[in-house]
Amino acid sequence: MSTKSTAGFIKRFRLIGTLEGASFLILLLIAMPLKYMAGIPEMVKYVGWAHGLLFVLYLLVVAQAKFILNWSLKQVFFAVVASVIPFGPFIIDRRFLKEAEAAQALKAR
Repeated sequence: MSTKSTAGFIKRFRLIGTLEGASFLILLLIAMPLKYMAGIPEMVKYVGWAHGLLFVLYLLVVAQAKFILNWSLKQVFFAVVASVIPFGPFIIDRRFLKEAEAAQALKAR
């Protein structure tokens, strides 16, 4: 895969990870309290649906990262576990994706 397309993949991965992490936090910190404390269950329906879609997309890009970024099974494992922990995708972004993005920038020179 070319350096340009790898850089594009990393940007997509970072975007999906950010959206997935944010949707999880909105679900946990806003939608769920509204459902159980204020009796407003509608937000859980919509935010939960969006989060579910983003969760599946996140898992797909983690699987792609195994091949495109040559991730080890350890990195894949941590990324999958991070997907079910609040703030997890943000940690993966900081730990693995910024590193991969920097490596791609060096290759592009």
